[in-house]
Amino acid sequence: MAKYGRGASKTVKSAMRRRKRGTLKSGSGRKVTSRKQAIAIGLNEAREKGAKVPSRGRSRKRTGRKRTARKRSTSRRARA
Repeated sequence: MAKYGRGASKTVKSAMRRRKRGTLKSGSGRKVTSRKQAIAIGLNEAREKGAKVPSRGRSRKRTGRKRTARKRSTSRRARA
């Protein structure tokens, strides 16, 4: 089974072209220069069109950030 459909690859390809031309903008309106961000924008556009793209998973990254923040705050308390 293919993970992404043909329509998804077309929208990602067009997003990459727009990035190279300098016309791809992020949600805040800034110009996108990152390749990874351009791919993410293309996949998001494909999802909106209804192409076959798996949903994005978010839960892992959020828990990792909270843990590191807690470790830093407890280590500062121990030093003082």
